Amino acid sequence: MHFEFSVKGYAEYESLSIVLKRAADKQLIFLVKDLRHPSLHAKKYDEAMGLWQARINKSWRLYFFILDKKYYIVSIRKHSK
Repeated sequence: MHFEFSVKGYAEYESLSIVLKRAADKQLIFLVKDLRHPSLHAKKYDEAMGLWQARINKSWRLYFFILDKKYYIVSIRKHSK
């Protein structure tokens, strides 16, 4: 498996601080290697749409679809709590 960004997802990734980019990069590597990696806490976010959520860190999440053996990153944003 590998990943690809949507235009919006890439723009959000590019707007992250260096520290958050490094954390996102680490988590994207884990995602490619193993969707069930413990630090990702990956789960279906919207069952009807097939949208998934994974942790970047305690405060940030990435949202993605799984399409044709590819993780399609559609959004990276602060977690609302």
